[in-house]
Amino acid sequence: MARRNLRAGTNSLNGLGLSILSEDDLFAIHCATLDVLYHTGIKVGSKEAQDLFEGGGASVDRDTKIVKLPSYLVEDCIRSTPSTVLLAGRNSNKDFIIEGDRVGFVNFGEGVNVIDPFTKEYRRSTKQDVANAALLSDYLEELDINYRAVAAQDVSPKVQSLHNAEALFLNTSKHFFIGADSVENCHKLIEMASAVAGGKKQLKERPIISFNVCPTSPLQLIPDCSNVIIEGARAGIPINIISMALAGATSPVTLAGTLVTHNAEVLSAIVLSQLACKGAPVLYGSSTTMMDLKYTTSPVGAPELGLISAGVARLAQYYLLPSFVAGG
Repeated sequence: MARRNLRAGTNSLNGLGLSILSEDDLFAIHCATLDVLYHTGIKVGSKEAQDLFEGGGASVDRDTKIVKLPSYLVEDCIRSTPSTVLLAGRNSNKDFIIEGDRVGFVNFGEGVNVIDPFTKEYRRSTKQDVANAALLSDYLEELDINYRAVAAQDVSPKVQSLHNAEALFLNTSKHFFIGADSVENCHKLIEMASAVAGGKKQLKERPIISFNVCPTSPLQLIPDCSNVIIEGARAGIPINIISMALAGATSPVTLAGTLVTHNAEVLSAIVLSQLACKGAPVLYGSSTTMMDLKYTTSPVGAPELGLISAGVARLAQYYLLPSFVAGG
């Protein structure tokens, strides 16, 4: 039976919550986002994505590749996006329902180096490391979903996502997130998942994988990102849209300004998914953090990331969408 974990941010004694934005704050961010999407727009590199946006009522400049989204289109697509998403496991006992204010946990990625557990050598990660991490994550009851923790760097980068997926399929019975770095690999990942699930129809009914996609800050959907969103939506694969804006670098230094940029990127991708297939499952994701202006690094463990993630989770709740946020 699918798991439903404790709720968070409700008027009960269960779970936890961090409400840093009022309803008025959320409405102000929403309105500012609609203004950005309509007057500034999103740069969209994929011709198929441009066609879908234009067919949905957006204004598309084919020369600059700037797509401007009217407010009614954005809000209609938010409403058609499911509030509850089944993240099915290969073992149905490990199904996970993601919705509303329920909290679940997943290991993070993607590491590029490991400390070898036997030799203690600090080295680049391999496909076997992907498999080992997946097996560990599968064992830990505290983790509801599996995420490729490291990268298979001993294979060609052109097919790395396929090798990552093979290692995960063979070593976890939980649902897992995987990056599809090109539309060609996206098609192959769908074929792999369909073979495991028993067919494309069965995969659509019980999606055992989700695709991670990342808008490019500020305000861009590059072709591979757009095309994976389109193909994943049509196949019934949940799309985890993870903006990675950097406050003070690729987005405004303020919390509100960064949330507007982040929100515009994620909502534009949500609109694309709904234009490709109305009702397609989506996760409102975030790995947005800040730029350390002294050292020019992006510290994932910074307290600012926690504040941004709390704001993102509140925005997702405001839109009645399931969320995925990075932990500090």
